[in-house]
Amino acid sequence: MKQINVTNLQDLDLTPWNNQHLIGIDDLSVEEITLLHDLALNYHHKLQSKTDITDILSGKIILTLFFENSTRTRTSFDMAAKRLGAEVIHWDASTSSLKKGESFRDTITTLNAMAPDAIIIRHSEFGAPSFVAGLVDCPVLNAGDSWNEHPTQALLDSLTIRNHFGHLDGLNIAIIGDIAHSRVAASNMRLLTKMGAMVRIIAPDILIPEKLPAPNIAKFTNLKDGLDNADVIITIRPQKERMESALIQDEQYFDQYGLTKQRVSWTNKENTIVLDPGPFLRNVQISDDLADSDPRFLYHDQILFGVAVRMAALDLLIHHGKKKT
Repeated sequence: MKQINVTNLQDLDLTPWNNQHLIGIDDLSVEEITLLHDLALNYHHKLQSKTDITDILSGKIILTLFFENSTRTRTSFDMAAKRLGAEVIHWDASTSSLKKGESFRDTITTLNAMAPDAIIIRHSEFGAPSFVAGLVDCPVLNAGDSWNEHPTQALLDSLTIRNHFGHLDGLNIAIIGDIAHSRVAASNMRLLTKMGAMVRIIAPDILIPEKLPAPNIAKFTNLKDGLDNADVIITIRPQKERMESALIQDEQYFDQYGLTKQRVSWTNKENTIVLDPGPFLRNVQISDDLADSDPRFLYHDQILFGVAVRMAALDLLIHHGKKKT
């Protein structure tokens, strides 16, 4: 395993960064993804070594707008902002003037008039973060919109992989599960192929969309065939909250697509790793023994890298992002 060298923050060349917002993976160049990864690795090292981190966002106010439930993403963004010295304000849709009939547009322009330094938004509507970005004067970070994108999750997944193998280019990565309804799968397909990985998806026909968001992705409906030669396995839970009705039953799903220690061996590789964006469903996606006692399952590594990735994203957008014209 090749570990990434940690560079001093002051030695990083930040000039490749040219984005005002973090809305989707298609907006990021290979150089920007690499830069964000490098910066996140520095923050990760500081967090792990308990090194003091300068309060570079001291005096900044981050506004979070979560229209959908979240544990990992919201808490990770909170931790990231506060580790950098920012204050965080949680706006609550359930107690807002939206309940009085105010339009979404008017709510956003009202909040923008209060001059936040960044807005983090999760929304059930496809494209909502882009809409918000067009109305405000500060950076907008997409924390997940419908089944469209979840860019910071893809960035932390790919960084976990890069840290483990030392690279992304040339790796065989299998994504198992509800491809049709998963924004995590969509963002990962975009990012991993852009960085040179060979991606395949494994799912029942009913959970494979007609059009995929990135080219040259192989499709499998048979788990054993799809796992052969995989360096990385990413499991995606059935996204039942985005289905009009249950398209596959849990027991049937686990029987055909659930990952166990024994099934990981179908990759025919000793160093395969397993990732999951969470929340993972035990004995639907992943067996208990794999989740609890297999060192190949790097779920907690992903969570640690998630804080560092979001620290890097906030740093780059607030301090180095392209200004609105």
